[in-house]
Amino acid sequence: MTTDKPPATDACVKRAAPSDQPLDVDAFMVALPAGVRLIGVDVGTKTLGLALSDVTRTIASGLETIRRTKFKADAARLVELVRQHAVGGLVIGLPINLDGSTGPRAQASRAFARLIGPLAGVPTLMWDERMTTAAAERLLIEADASRKRRAEVIDKMAATLILQGALDRMRGAYLVRRED
Repeated sequence: MTTDKPPATDACVKRAAPSDQPLDVDAFMVALPAGVRLIGVDVGTKTLGLALSDVTRTIASGLETIRRTKFKADAARLVELVRQHAVGGLVIGLPINLDGSTGPRAQASRAFARLIGPLAGVPTLMWDERMTTAAAERLLIEADASRKRRAEVIDKMAATLILQGALDRMRGAYLVRRED
């Protein structure tokens, strides 16, 4: 006995269940339901800078900065934001050194991603964040922001740059696929 199965299309691709491992960008895109927002995360030792995308995943905007305390409390706030904004995935900054090597901060960011994805119930993507904090600092200086103001917003600005980079890459990949 045979059953007729419809051909696989983008509309009927099975979404991957959230894993404890971050996905590559192509697998991440497949795992995302249509019309969901993403949160970008700049993982620091003292703060988590957060950015939020629109539902079309075109524009990233600063969301908030979480002052880090214990992982459980930090995770609870992030999971609350995931639920509140109907977020479908997390883009977590990966601090790679300029020479391409990784160090303790990259290990800490990877560990954070492995733990937070399953807690939030969404897929995660690690995104190269080289120079995002420096770029955010330059933008704020150009905007004539005071030192105090820069300190208040630098982390969510860096998260915005991380998320926007991933959104641009995903959009580019989508456009290339659509032309095929």
